[in-house]
Amino acid sequence: MDKDRVKGAIDEVVGSAKRQAGNLTGNTGTQVRGAVQQVKGKVETAIGKTKDAVRDAKRNAAAHHECDATVKCEHSETIVAKDRHSL
Repeated sequence: MDKDRVKGAIDEVVGSAKRQAGNLTGNTGTQVRGAVQQVKGKVETAIGKTKDAVRDAKRNAAAHHECDATVKCEHSETIVAKDRHSL
């Protein structure tokens, strides 16, 4: 799990608490700051999910040997060794 997802989840919870505290006390400034922190948390969570998806896609591509210049294929040496044994 990407660190942005964790940070985003924390910001969402803290922002929600601030917003609710602002609602209870009638403090518009606290409400707004809480809402902004909540949105910030949602954005961080989305960024973290995207990073996780890219990382997973790279791992899957390497595992299936669909390597290109941007993906390091760590399994190619193992496959070559297996292919030599099967000859």
